[in-house]
Amino acid sequence: MAKYKPTKLRIERARRVSDSLSAKYGLIEWVPRYNAGEELVYTILSQHTSDINSERAFKNLMNHFQTLEAVAEADVDDIEQVIKSGGLARQKAPRIKRVLNEVKQEVGSFDLSFLMEMPLDQAKKWLTKFNGVGPKTAAIILCFSFGLPAMPVDTHIFRVAKRLKLIGPKINAEKAHERLEPIVPPNEVFQFHMYLIKHGRDTCSARFPKCNDCNLGTICPSFGKV
Repeated sequence: MAKYKPTKLRIERARRVSDSLSAKYGLIEWVPRYNAGEELVYTILSQHTSDINSERAFKNLMNHFQTLEAVAEADVDDIEQVIKSGGLARQKAPRIKRVLNEVKQEVGSFDLSFLMEMPLDQAKKWLTKFNGVGPKTAAIILCFSFGLPAMPVDTHIFRVAKRLKLIGPKINAEKAHERLEPIVPPNEVFQFHMYLIKHGRDTCSARFPKCNDCNLGTICPSFGKV
């Protein structure tokens, strides 16, 4: 399959969006959040819940078991009890145990630093072969653990990108990853990701976007129409 190439119009619009949001939010420094194995577990815990709940569940999990090796060896029921604060524990506990054991069987450890040496597409492909690891989870691991130019697309980014027409109306959230990554230079992907999230939370909300307070008014095709 041919790799997607964005139009010049979308590249130029993305540049203007990035410049405007950079002026508003300033430089956002990349710092690694967790190692890749921990990021994998954290991302599963973050599904369909708030950042506060997922953070609490992850801290509970690591405080209780101390290591990913211990989590992988634990009974599913024990994992479920520890992560209850994150919501959907009955579904997430077996998912966490399964994927950790699959990674351990494949690699022999939870050190995934070898992914940094792979081309980005190959690193994504390696991660998404595991059950429960989709494009978003793979992009989060590569972006937040290694600083690679992968673009995780959450609900905020997806909504803002649609309104800015950086992606087409028929593009779903899964496809949005491959469409949004190439519209900015690789060294700006993390910044652009963070800018769109912040803008989605602060201004371009789902139900009542603050168009009159938005500094993208002259750029956004949806300005005043949502």
